[in-house]
Amino acid sequence: MNKREQLLKIFSHNIRGALSQTGIDFEQVQEIRLRIHAPLFICYKNKEYYVTRDGRVSQAEREAYRVSREDLRETMELIGSYSLYAYEDEIRQGFITIQGGHRVGIAGKTVTDGDVVRSMKYISFLNIRLAHEIKGCADQILPYIMQHGKVMQTLIVSPPRCGKTTLLRDLVRQISNGTDRTEGITVGVVDERSEIGACYMGEPQNELGIRTDVLDCCPKAKGMMMLIRTMSPQVIAIDEVGSKEELEAIEYASNCGCKMIATIHGSSMEDVKQKPVLRKMIEEKMFERYILLDSCGQVGHVAGIFDAMGNPLYHERRDVGK
Repeated sequence: MNKREQLLKIFSHNIRGALSQTGIDFEQVQEIRLRIHAPLFICYKNKEYYVTRDGRVSQAEREAYRVSREDLRETMELIGSYSLYAYEDEIRQGFITIQGGHRVGIAGKTVTDGDVVRSMKYISFLNIRLAHEIKGCADQILPYIMQHGKVMQTLIVSPPRCGKTTLLRDLVRQISNGTDRTEGITVGVVDERSEIGACYMGEPQNELGIRTDVLDCCPKAKGMMMLIRTMSPQVIAIDEVGSKEELEAIEYASNCGCKMIATIHGSSMEDVKQKPVLRKMIEEKMFERYILLDSCGQVGHVAGIFDAMGNPLYHERRDVGK
């Protein structure tokens, strides 16, 4: 079953009909958003469009198909194969991962017990984020983060929708499998939101390499500790680091001799330095490489690569190292 077929089957009859007529390449779709009584949106080739009832993509709101309560109810039933209770743990975290590794973000009325979210009802907002594998997109970066067969502590800095998770995934795959220049290395992935491996029923839908172990839907800080104690990874990969606990876990892992590859939202190196929790790690040169992405060109476009001191090793217009 191809990506188009995987996705169309989860939508309500009306939305499925509209999307099936668009003729768009689903490999170029980043997101499909459903909001109650609001237009049906699609993020296609990094641009946002409205989808019309007759299956056109448009930039005119008046032409957009409006998502109904029935559309949302029917879509959720199809996503959960009419057994949503089986997905209660995932729903509490605000998402469901479906076959193919695509992630459905969920919002509505939460049922809480103190600070703990117990369940969610009146689901009125869905964000279907499509999983994309671009094998080889890390080819350019790999030589900069490998030294004498070992991975250097690396932080990938990227604005939203610029391919940081796609790039991280391919780095994991290549480091795990090994290349014609490097031997394979044991990698542990803490996939808190099922975006790196996109596990479905415990099985990664994305290829992460033959020496990779995955902790799915596990908090990053706790997962890093678990992997170090049980799976002996040489490298740990995590997506969207940010909390104090996560950074403390990175420091602990580093002291255990385990290298980290992490990502963080940011538009520039200066932006990252302004983040209070990260400032200390940058000043202490905990990361040996910084990879800066931007929205120019293809997914995972590299704007620059910097060493621990902030010196440029690569710039998109000129390679300083050569």
